[in-house]
Amino acid sequence: MAFFYYFLWSSSNLRTFLFLFSLLTAVASAQLSSNFYSSSCPNALSIVKSAVKTAVSNEARMGASLLRLHFHDCFGCDASILLDDTSTFTGEKNAGPNANSVRGFDVVDTIKTQLESACAGVVSCADILAVAARDSVVLLGGPSWTVQLGRRDATTASQSAAGSNIPAPTTNLSGLITAFSNKGFTTKELVALSGGHTIGQAKCSSFRARLYNENNIEASFATSTKSKCPNSGSDNNLSPLDVTSPTTFDNAYFKNVVSLKGLLHSDQQLFNNGSTDSQVRAYSTNPTSFRTDFANAMIKMGNLSPLTGTSGQIRTNCRKVN
Repeated sequence: MAFFYYFLWSSSNLRTFLFLFSLLTAVASAQLSSNFYSSSCPNALSIVKSAVKTAVSNEARMGASLLRLHFHDCFGCDASILLDDTSTFTGEKNAGPNANSVRGFDVVDTIKTQLESACAGVVSCADILAVAARDSVVLLGGPSWTVQLGRRDATTASQSAAGSNIPAPTTNLSGLITAFSNKGFTTKELVALSGGHTIGQAKCSSFRARLYNENNIEASFATSTKSKCPNSGSDNNLSPLDVTSPTTFDNAYFKNVVSLKGLLHSDQQLFNNGSTDSQVRAYSTNPTSFRTDFANAMIKMGNLSPLTGTSGQIRTNCRKVN
C-alpha cells in the first residue's frame, strides 16, 4: 500500500505507471477473441457461413479449396495470400505451392462485399479465411471449433517467403516434420493437419513422379490413377486426395495411407516405416480422436503470428491494400 501511494506522489513514477498501464491495455486489446465482432459486426459469422454454404453447395470441392487457402495463408494468418501483385511487391499467388493451384478467391470477394455492406471496414480478410475454413469443414461433415477473431490484414506479400514456408507435395517425412516444427507444431499435429487431405483434389503434375517412380503404392490404385495422369502431358488433370470419400470430411484419408493409397508423396511419407506410422494407424481406426486433434490443431494454426492491434489494416478489398 505504501508503495502504491509513493507512485501517486511521484510525478515521474506516475508517468511510468501510466505508460505501463497503457502498454498492458494495448497488449490485452491486441489478443484474439471469439466474440471480437459481437458489437461491431454482430452478423459477421452468419454472413460468412451463408456465403460458404452457397459456394460449397454449388461445388463441393470449394470446401477443400477454402480450407487450403487458409492453411497456405497461415504458414502468418494475415491474408497476404489474397493480395494481387503490384509495382512494389510480387505476391504469393504465383509462388510454387500456390501457382495455378490455390483457388476460392472469388468466394472470398463475395463474402467481403457482403460484410462491407453490413459493416464497412470492420471484418478483416484474414478472419474471413479463418471462419470460411471452419465452416467448409463443418459443411462437409467435419468437426467444428471456435475461431478466434481479431486478425488484421497485411499490407504487403512475399512470393519467396510463401515458396519457402509451405511444404511441397514431394517433401519427405523429415522435411515435413522440420517445416511444421519451425511453425511450432508437434509431429502429432502434423499428422492431424495432414488429415485435411480427406477432402479436395490434386493436379497430375504434383503426383506423377509418385505414380511412376515409387514402389510403396497399392497396385490397383496406381493403375486407376495412371489412367487420369499419363506419363507425360495432362498436367492439370485432377485426382482426389482421398479416393474413398473425396467430398466428405472423415478419417478415410488415413485408412488409404495405411493401405498405400496416399496420392501425394508427402501423404504416403506419413506411413513409411517412420515415426508417424503409429499415429496414422491410430487415426485410421479412431475418427473421434482425429476430429478432436484436427480441430485443436486448426485453432493453433489460426493463431500463428496474426497481425493484431494497430498492425496492418482492415482491407476493404481483399485483393489490394487500402
